[in-house]
Amino acid sequence: MISQPTPSIVASMLVQANHILARKQILDAFGHVSARHPERADRFLMARSMAPALVSAEDIMTLDLTGEPCDGDTRKPFLERFIHAAIYKARPNVGSVVHSHSPAVIPFSVVPSAPLRPTCHTAGFIIDQAPIFEIREAAGEASDMLISSPDLGTALARKLGSSSVILMRGHGSTAVAPDIRLAVYRAIYLEVNARIQSEAMRLGPVIYLNAAEAANIDVVNAAQIERSWDLWCREIQALVSGGTGGPQRDA
Repeated sequence: MISQPTPSIVASMLVQANHILARKQILDAFGHVSARHPERADRFLMARSMAPALVSAEDIMTLDLTGEPCDGDTRKPFLERFIHAAIYKARPNVGSVVHSHSPAVIPFSVVPSAPLRPTCHTAGFIIDQAPIFEIREAAGEASDMLISSPDLGTALARKLGSSSVILMRGHGSTAVAPDIRLAVYRAIYLEVNARIQSEAMRLGPVIYLNAAEAANIDVVNAAQIERSWDLWCREIQALVSGGTGGPQRDA
């Protein structure tokens, strides 16, 4: 029987997730990753507002599903924490959320005639094509493009529906999964798929994964997530052990 992870274990994995996503250039000074609280489904864990590469265990906060800090925590949370709160509220099966601005993905959010579709076998989680959230439909023509309120978070979660990823027009993307490791995997390979699809489209008509292929591949890849997660954690540890002073981004 697999034991339930403790909040401290989840917090430690969340620190690793921040460092991995920063090193893989999915997150830079901006973007964030969270995890549902393992003992309280109505709460989630997330770092305070800071650069992901610098996150430590002491920086992890607990927030409720309205996006507000719990237990009198007065540290500054991320402005777009409402992305996470609304998704956890709408999707009980989601255990982790990543919001990023990875550059290869954003072009697909502003060209509706070229939807982001599963192109390589590591991106079966996309399933058909990634939906696009148009913030003007929820916030009008003069928003700041940020999901900075519960209402906007709810609108985003509604557009996400049962999908694993959603693009945000001119902004970035959000990936969700049942656990931290898989959410990190999806955020990384969403960017990889976008790069591959862009290159393939330059060559000619693209043969995409069909829905059955994508769904079957997603099951297989999810069952082997330890392989990727262990590698990425070892890469971070090697950087720390090598005296670099902490997580670094690839050159």
